[in-house]
Amino acid sequence: METPKVGKATKINLFSLKTIHMKTFHLTWLAFFFCFFGWFGIAPLMAIVREELMLSKAQIGNIIISSVAITVFARLGIGWLCDKIGPRITYSVLLIVGAIPVIFIGLADSYESFMLFRLAIGVIGASFVITQYHTSVMFAPNVVGTANATTAGWGNLGGGVTQMVMPLIFGGFVALGYTETISWRYAMVVPGIVLVILGIAYYYVTTDTPEGNIADLKKKDPNYAMKAKEKEGAFMDALKDRRVWALFFIYAACFGVELTINNIAAIYYKDFFSLDLKTAGLIAGLFGLMNLFARSLGGFFGDKFGIKYGLKGRVMFLFAVLFVEGLALMLFSQMTILPVAIATMIVFSLFVQMSEGATYSVVPFINKKAIGSVSGIVGAGGNAGAVMAGFLMKSENISYPEALLIIGGCVTLVSFLSFVVRFSAVEEKTAATEMAEELSASEEAVLSPA
Repeated sequence: METPKVGKATKINLFSLKTIHMKTFHLTWLAFFFCFFGWFGIAPLMAIVREELMLSKAQIGNIIISSVAITVFARLGIGWLCDKIGPRITYSVLLIVGAIPVIFIGLADSYESFMLFRLAIGVIGASFVITQYHTSVMFAPNVVGTANATTAGWGNLGGGVTQMVMPLIFGGFVALGYTETISWRYAMVVPGIVLVILGIAYYYVTTDTPEGNIADLKKKDPNYAMKAKEKEGAFMDALKDRRVWALFFIYAACFGVELTINNIAAIYYKDFFSLDLKTAGLIAGLFGLMNLFARSLGGFFGDKFGIKYGLKGRVMFLFAVLFVEGLALMLFSQMTILPVAIATMIVFSLFVQMSEGATYSVVPFINKKAIGSVSGIVGAGGNAGAVMAGFLMKSENISYPEALLIIGGCVTLVSFLSFVVRFSAVEEKTAATEMAEELSASEEAVLSPA
């Protein structure tokens, strides 16, 4: 009997590792989680680094900018690379190469050398694009928003967990008798080693598509190679699409804000509420912990609105959550009482991450021939937003609360760019047809092991 063709999964079975879809799902969010861990592992320890290297507010601002600036370019390139050679090899190489600066940032002994290592570490932030690409090719339209949002959200969770865990790892080395100067350096080796292990695992456990790896498919099917060739010109089409650039700025207004908060939250609570390093880190970590479910909610409701109202429904939902995010950020910036500030931050975090999930419930439908390129361009927007916010944060004349108030106003205005993201009747019909075809396929065929 002929083995049924393996297609995109129409369901997300969280507790199963039987299919290539779910193996990829779990490994891609785990890889992204530890990329985030390595990317922002130094953030909760910056108070220690600041004292050792005698950094000014402006210098810390430059370091924040450097941590996200290079990721703009890395995300643009990594999306094209996914379309070209596939996500499996791309992710494996990124994880292993990205671990190098994470491990060796401990060699920094000056502001300049520290900033260079921080710049290099930012490359692993491009892992997000691969995560979104891989789930986009593994899951059907009825659940792709949820799959994208959940893998990205659980990956982003690393940004919150690292705020809590890295001070504990640092404290562990101090308890072993090492000085604070040595302990923060040794602490950064831990996430670096994990990244190398995951890079090896990603190569051997995942495949590029549900049907197999791109290299193998090209050998078996000449038509596949021809289709892959046709996709190469799609990158320029993505660059010319105004919807892509609208989503670029929209993602700048949500993920860019999250990156900014990840970088400053611990210092913000330490300085403005006079807290110790561990307490400030624990509170700052609450912001990132919302990724456990908040981003998934954004993708889930994006899918639901898409099923009921079509592609325009996904965009309607995106506008709503981004608009509320801007208002919530402005409110948080004015809080001076610690418990109220924490509560407001959690509400603000909910809408930040729902906006991110809602954005990537729209992205897979912009250009089917260049999913990687579109994901890369939009993803780069998040880092571009963090860079722009970083310039506000480094100013000696603008306090952190004032900067956050300004950013909140900008987010509210950017939400109206959602109305630029429009789909033609043909695109609406194509998306509906694809969804119907995937859902009509038998569950056995869709979920059979590759």
